[in-house]
Amino acid sequence: MSWLALDASGSHAGLALLDDDGAIRHQAFAPLKPGLIETLPVLLAKASAGQRISNVAVGTGPGSFTGLRTVIALAQGFAAAADAPLWGVPVALAFAQALPGLHHPLWGVARARKGRVFLLRGDQTEAFADEDVPSPQGLTALAGEAAAEIAARLAAKGADIMLTNVKTVHPAWVGRAAQAQAAAGLAPQPALPLYVDPPEAKLPAHGLRPAPV
Repeated sequence: MSWLALDASGSHAGLALLDDDGAIRHQAFAPLKPGLIETLPVLLAKASAGQRISNVAVGTGPGSFTGLRTVIALAQGFAAAADAPLWGVPVALAFAQALPGLHHPLWGVARARKGRVFLLRGDQTEAFADEDVPSPQGLTALAGEAAAEIAARLAAKGADIMLTNVKTVHPAWVGRAAQAQAAAGLAPQPALPLYVDPPEAKLPAHGLRPAPV
């Protein structure tokens, strides 16, 4: 029996097959674009061929809009076909699996857009302008693609910061986070994209066109 874990929250997409103890049996990666919708199902088909998948875990973000929607839809379809439980795993929980021996608070920092980041603190995810990210109380570790930039800003303000080498989510961390929840007797979290900011797309000023007759 294997756990299947998928993630596309960062600059690339990945999947991993894990044993029940979290050991990686197989892993594969693909760029987010172009062609993620075509590439990821092929990688999944190769990875799962001949395997008995007991559980499916998928990263829910925050992260790439297209990446999250693509990988979550794929995980939902595969889990339904395999009759396997589906576990949604936020980036913050995946980062925690990357640094299991860490004895300090861990903040995740993901780039939302130029000049703006998503700050992940435990169960709390908020968006801030780069210059408005709050200073932590006490030594705090930072992970994520935008961690180096924010660490420099916070250190300049006198904050006690530990910059980790964790930048993007490995799919194995997603699977191990779900395994930890299962071992603790917790129910799966919903596999839904974690959106922090409201969508930038707006309806036309005069509303949608009427449906064709």
